[in-house]
Amino acid sequence: MPTTTTIGIAGATGYAGQELIRLGARHPGIRIGAAMASGTSGSARALPALSHLWNGNIEPLSVDRLAAGCDTVFLTLPDSVAAQIGPALVAQGVRVFDLSGTFRLRDPTQRHHWYPATPDLDTPVVYGLTEYARAALPEARLVACPGCYPTAALLALRPLHDAGSIQGDVIIDAKSGISGAGKTPSERTHFSECHGSVAAYSVLGHRHGAEIEQELGREATFTPHLVPLDRGILETIYVRTAAGVTESQIASIFQRTYEHAPFVRVVGNALPEIKHVVHTNFCDIGWQFDASTSRLVIVACLDNLVKGAAGQAIQNLNVALGFDETTGLT
Repeated sequence: MPTTTTIGIAGATGYAGQELIRLGARHPGIRIGAAMASGTSGSARALPALSHLWNGNIEPLSVDRLAAGCDTVFLTLPDSVAAQIGPALVAQGVRVFDLSGTFRLRDPTQRHHWYPATPDLDTPVVYGLTEYARAALPEARLVACPGCYPTAALLALRPLHDAGSIQGDVIIDAKSGISGAGKTPSERTHFSECHGSVAAYSVLGHRHGAEIEQELGREATFTPHLVPLDRGILETIYVRTAAGVTESQIASIFQRTYEHAPFVRVVGNALPEIKHVVHTNFCDIGWQFDASTSRLVIVACLDNLVKGAAGQAIQNLNVALGFDETTGLT
């Protein structure tokens, strides 16, 4: 296990990038060697919000500098930029954790549809849902960190799916705070548009739906909504259980799956709320079950910038490099 590792963060001015700096600055095994913007122009500048926690400067983006000065690089870049930089860094011996969607989809047709800038790769990609990727992470050179919506959905559904305990349609009603849309302003994220309102978007056409279906191995109807919060995700998931499944079996499946998962809290019938998880790396999972109709409603919550982005990326680094999984995250 290394005593320290030097990391670089490309895209450090975005919400997830700044969260990575906050977490990395407090991590006893991390030295932040470089924090860069998403573009190659401009001059170095400080981030006032991180003063006295991290006193470095944000530099223009430079692949050569990242490769020369960092063991590991986190990419929080636009998809098209990550598609170019990720493989270039791996080719120079750098371990890459990518937080864009660029490398998540394995099927070439799906990948080219949703992420057309992504090249065909020779390097194997590990899908970094930590709780299901621990065995693969130590050897991984390119890790595709999951999206925020898929992280909550998969942690809630994978145990039951893998146990053969659900059947029929899977319906995911997901709600996210505004930071999930990224830092670039748009009409949808304008204060006057989102304040006091809740809106569905990308209905039957959100790329995270393809990601969920890939990792779940079955079709799912995924509908995201934007809610007037700065951060947090709550997903209400509707399924029917297979014949004979009981409440105690559901509880046992979740508890057995996540018994040794430090950042998944199985709360049973005490349904989770966004306030329970913001600014943490926890995903809370609860449910209500009607045995007479086999209807199961699962509720999963997480912070989209921590467990849904930067925190999960650090968690993946911890596992990959042999640190305790919780280092820098509790």
